[in-house]
Amino acid sequence: MTEIDTKIDELVPAWLYLPDIAELLGVEVTRVRQLVKEGQLIAVRRGENRALQVPAAFIKDGKVVKGLSGTLTLLRDDGFTDEEMLEWLFTPDPSLPGTPAQALAENRGTEVKRRAQALAV
Repeated sequence: MTEIDTKIDELVPAWLYLPDIAELLGVEVTRVRQLVKEGQLIAVRRGENRALQVPAAFIKDGKVVKGLSGTLTLLRDDGFTDEEMLEWLFTPDPSLPGTPAQALAENRGTEVKRRAQALAV
């Protein structure tokens, strides 16, 4: 769980608080905290009250976006920080097209993981 800079804050179009995610997923807030702790979601401190928030793009149809967890693991294994992962996921990639986060939401996780693996080379 980390603080972010304005560049990343501008890249991510929408954020959700942990209780909102818990409601969308139909689980307790403690489970959402566990997902963050396990590295399946990235939460950052934002706003005046520095409350933990997660990019809204990581949740779709009442679930964590398919392929997100594996992508985060690949990036983390490559030495990416949470900030670098967010920047990579929300920066447009003309070869996708769109951002890796959009591609994951559109069930194009294989393409995203290929690009994430290529970063390690």
